[in-house]
Amino acid sequence: MIPAGHDPVELIAWYAEMGVTEMLDETPHDHFAESPQAAEAAATQAAARRNPLRAVPAARVIAADATAPDEAMQSARLLAGQAKTLDELKVALASFEGCALKATAKNLVFADGNPEGRVMFVGEAPGADEDRLGLPFVGRSGQLLDRMLAAIGLNRQEHVYIANLLPWRPPGNRTPTPQEVAICLPFIQRQIELANPDILVCIGGPSAQGLLGFTGILASRGKWTEYEMGARRIRALATLHPAYLLRQPLQKRLAWRDMRALKAALDAAS
Repeated sequence: MIPAGHDPVELIAWYAEMGVTEMLDETPHDHFAESPQAAEAAATQAAARRNPLRAVPAARVIAADATAPDEAMQSARLLAGQAKTLDELKVALASFEGCALKATAKNLVFADGNPEGRVMFVGEAPGADEDRLGLPFVGRSGQLLDRMLAAIGLNRQEHVYIANLLPWRPPGNRTPTPQEVAICLPFIQRQIELANPDILVCIGGPSAQGLLGFTGILASRGKWTEYEMGARRIRALATLHPAYLLRQPLQKRLAWRDMRALKAALDAAS
C-alpha cells in the first residue's frame, strides 16, 4: 500500500534510485536457498581446484587489478595518458578492468552534452537511470539540473559538457569509496583536460573533494577556486547535487546563487 500523501510515481522512482529493483509477491520464496548463479560459481571453483590449468571464462571473474589498487591506479594513469581524444579515452575506459564497479554496472556512463561547451559539469557517479541508459544525469536529478541550466540560459546540447567522477554505478547508489575514486581519478582528469572547458563545476561533495580538494560541500559551495589542467588553469566552482536538492528543497536557493555566479562569470568572459 502506498503511504498517504506520497505520489506513487515519485515513490517508485525513489525506490529505483535507491537500488530497490524487486517487489515481494504472494508466493513464498526461500531467499536463503542457493541461486543457480551461485551454484554455477561453486561448480566452476570446484572444477578449477581439480584442474588449475583450465581457463576460467572472463565474464565470471574480476580482473586481478581490481584487487590491487596500486596496480589499478598505475594502469589507469597509463591508459588515460595515452588517450589523445575523448573517443580514445572512452575506448580506454571501456577496456579498463581495474575498478570492481564495472562488474556490477550495466553500462559505462561516459559523458553527455557538447564537449566544446564552455562549462564542464562533473557529478559523483551514475544512478539507476544513468546506468540503464549509459548517459549521465538523465533521471530526476538530471531533469532538475536541466531546469537549473535553462534558468541561466544554458543547455547541454550547446553550452555544457557533463560527466561523473566515476563512470560506473556503485551498487545501491552508495557513495563511492576513496579507493574507487582514486582508481578512476586519472580518467576524469584526462577527460577534463581533453574537453578543455573555460569553467569547471563540481556537483556534490565527492566531486568537489576529488577534483578540488574541498571538504564539506555546504561550506565550500559557491566559492571560486582554480583547477590546474596541465599547462592551463581554469576557474572552478562547487555546487550542491540535484539529488540533495530534491531531498532538501529549501536549499535550492543556495544552488540558485551558484548558478547566478556561473552566469556572471560566463558573461564577464564573453
